[in-house]
Amino acid sequence: MSKTILVTGGAGYIGSHACKALARAGYEPVAYDSLVRGHRAAVRWGPLVEGDLADRTLLMATLKQHRIAAVMHFAAFAYVEESVREPALYFHNNVINTLGLFEAMHEADVAQIVFSSTCATYGVPERVPIAEDAPQRPVNPYGEGKLMVERALHWLDAAYGLKYVALRYFNAAGADPDGEIGEDHDPETHLVPLVLQAALKQRAQINIYGTDYPTPDGTAIRDYIHVQDLAEAHVRALQYLESGGASAALNLGTGTGHSVRETIACAERVTGLSIPKREAPRRAGDPPALVADPRRARTALGWQPRLSDLDTIVATAWAWHSARASQAAPARGAAGS
Repeated sequence: MSKTILVTGGAGYIGSHACKALARAGYEPVAYDSLVRGHRAAVRWGPLVEGDLADRTLLMATLKQHRIAAVMHFAAFAYVEESVREPALYFHNNVINTLGLFEAMHEADVAQIVFSSTCATYGVPERVPIAEDAPQRPVNPYGEGKLMVERALHWLDAAYGLKYVALRYFNAAGADPDGEIGEDHDPETHLVPLVLQAALKQRAQINIYGTDYPTPDGTAIRDYIHVQDLAEAHVRALQYLESGGASAALNLGTGTGHSVRETIACAERVTGLSIPKREAPRRAGDPPALVADPRRARTALGWQPRLSDLDTIVATAWAWHSARASQAAPARGAAGS
């Protein structure tokens, strides 16, 4: 009999890929999503419960009616610049609502959770690659909120036995290799889809923020990990908890960084198109390089990224974005937009 897993934010980018990975592994995912920023069409591998985590009655009913065995928690607002403008919104949604989820789990006797954390908890790192024991000094409310939740999980485990794996992502990118789901944010802030939108002439150019970083080509370096590899790491983390693993915080990355210029060049190679670009000043708070030390996750989870070379990441994203553009083109033309 399959185990039923509650996937909060299951209609979002990473959450929907996690639902697919869970279904492939023999679980039944139940997506719980307000659809404020998620997409109903991305929920394909189990039922959708449309609701907000703040709705305690609906949340408790979902946990009990579906006999939830464990939770994967993705539901959060995730725009760094928005978090700086609207910190109260982020602390309410990402921290207070998450604590409500933990209380509901405790009441329903659900004692295992895989938590979507972030490398933003490290802030500007002292050195790269970044190991899990590096100082956590967030420089924005988004990262601060995720760190608050990590700290809460530590104490909830000590008090109640709530076992957790907090997965600190680096840069999620790419799309489902089967083309069923992909990255669809509004507004879009991530480099790979922005570059591909410029290739598709959906935006005038890609802006390169900062060309004077202390990196080989002067542009910022990031560790990109394919979204399907991320999703599979979540399944491994769940299985780790099921087998009695101790609570842990783990980096999810490849250990290899790529600069903004390298990523644009890769997109031009994959698409065969020249992508217009514009150099712009650095953005405040952007570190020169964010690269994971992923060894602990590989040891603890037996997990190895399979699709996270940059060409595969960009190729899967390009297949998804270009297919959507082709499907939408007649409708856009008819509407005169």
